[in-house]
Amino acid sequence: MTDTRNSPRGFTIVSKRGLALVAAVTLLVGLALGAGLTRVLGSGSPADDSAEAGFARDMTAHHAQAVAMGILAAKQGHSHEVRTIGEDVAMTQQGQIGIMSQWLRDWGLNLNGTAKPMAWMPDGDKALINGNLMPGMATQAEMEALQKATGKEFDRLFLDMMIKHHLGGVHMVDAVLADSTDPDVTWLAKGMKAGQTAEISDMQRLQETLAKR
Repeated sequence: MTDTRNSPRGFTIVSKRGLALVAAVTLLVGLALGAGLTRVLGSGSPADDSAEAGFARDMTAHHAQAVAMGILAAKQGHSHEVRTIGEDVAMTQQGQIGIMSQWLRDWGLNLNGTAKPMAWMPDGDKALINGNLMPGMATQAEMEALQKATGKEFDRLFLDMMIKHHLGGVHMVDAVLADSTDPDVTWLAKGMKAGQTAEISDMQRLQETLAKR
């Protein structure tokens, strides 16, 4: 993990959270695997066209882009705060991808569905950007611009894009929480919302701090 002992006041919470992520993600995956075993032994697994299955597939794809952005930030971030946030996002969301993929296996479903993104969500078509991008997702051109950016411009782009990405993710989480009563799905979705909402606040404060440097 990045050394953040000299972090400006107000951002140590991000660093401390990052130091605990390996243990936290390991625990979450273990709990999810245990819950999946209970599901297999029991009954009532979500159907292929359910909100739970659609959410797991779509959020996995959504998270995959965040992981890619986080890895870029960990490597190319100009400020150590951005590098730390990138590490945290990449590790946390990769762990959550593992949990959702395991759900689909436990439910006896394919990891990739045939439905259009957001089809599980009421009026999901209206939430798509340019006809096929889920809420908050960056375009290919935006991802290429981030990859090419350096210095302070990289930090600015990353924070703008990740805040937008998290807001889109929270929108998807709210939709599944409104539709699902599955205890595993609602447990993880609530955790995602709490974590990403906190990270949005951290990144917005960091934007203000970096603008003064």
